[in-house]
Amino acid sequence: MLVLGAENGKGNGGKEKSGARSFTFRELAIATRNFREANLIGEGGFGKVYKGRLESGQAKFIVEVLMLSLLHHDNLVTLIGYCTSGDQRLLVYEYMPMGSLEDHLYEPLSWNTRMKIAVGAARGLEYLHCKANPPVIYRDLKSANILLDNDFNPKLSDFGLAKLGPVGDNTHYAMSGKLTLKSDIYSFGVVLLELITGRKAMDLSKGQGEQNLVSWSRPFLKDQKKFVHLVDPLLHGRYPRRCLNYAEANFRPLINDIVVALDYLVSQRDSHPVSRNAGARGVPTSASDVSQGSNSRRSSSA
Repeated sequence: MLVLGAENGKGNGGKEKSGARSFTFRELAIATRNFREANLIGEGGFGKVYKGRLESGQAKFIVEVLMLSLLHHDNLVTLIGYCTSGDQRLLVYEYMPMGSLEDHLYEPLSWNTRMKIAVGAARGLEYLHCKANPPVIYRDLKSANILLDNDFNPKLSDFGLAKLGPVGDNTHYAMSGKLTLKSDIYSFGVVLLELITGRKAMDLSKGQGEQNLVSWSRPFLKDQKKFVHLVDPLLHGRYPRRCLNYAEANFRPLINDIVVALDYLVSQRDSHPVSRNAGARGVPTSASDVSQGSNSRRSSSA
């Protein structure tokens, strides 16, 4: 997989929607300087990820639309092109300079930035579930697949890769054996917990009882008075307490309901300064509604 920018550094050069282009292997070898180690930026579900630079004349992507490039949304990483030279199979995506959300979980991100990432990721998932035809089950929603631009605007990546099912012991699929749109909602709840707590979904460097984020968080989610113990200490209490208000959730929410809830939190952020003393009871929807909903009554959510 490759992430490439145009010669002027503006990626695909604007909002113009065009199909993915077929590159020769030689063109991509030149763009990445023969896949130099210095251009290796990570590894995704498809394979190693390199960055490269296209010449301006090669940055006009005007070929026929492929299935992957039919998915267009501000919160989905853009597929620029592909290469099928010989036995080579390469995908070319836009470059996201801040890397993945996973890279920043241990950093002191502000509450506003965390909510910005959450609502953007939710909107991307809403597009896949509600606006794509037919609906798309993302299957691999996790912080490593949420990429960030310079302003921490999130985009979902690896959404077009064919998979037999999600990987890991901390997914709705692993626990229920069923793969549905609600599998993605469970995974989104885990990502939201990561944003709130500043912890990774699985962290073997922590002690027993704290390695699995979902298991560690359950006792706190059962008692509203304990919600404050979930919040990342690096926030130093600088978040609106009303955002942690809780309402009983018997069923896993739909993604459009999650977007409405998070949009509400963002509007409260814009209306009220974030402070240690911010807080009020009685808010009907909140971030914890979504995370608790993603863990409640699995028997009714399949």
